[in-house]
Amino acid sequence: MRLLNISPAESLLEEIFIQVMSSNVITINERKQIQSVLSGGDLGDDESAIINRLVYRIRRGWVKLVE
Repeated sequence: MRLLNISPAESLLEEIFIQVMSSNVITINERKQIQSVLSGGDLGDDESAIINRLVYRIRRGWVKLVE
């Protein structure tokens, strides 16, 4: 059996991504969590892809920023 090696940052971003995609909104708390991941250092390809997908959907207006 092969275990997946998922970083805490990737796990957090996946949870945020699922929540945002199901609600079509991103909260202040979720934005702060993403900022903390970004300030934490090097991002892997998976983390970068998740953030890029979120940014794309926000820019297209598919996800709204809420207070």
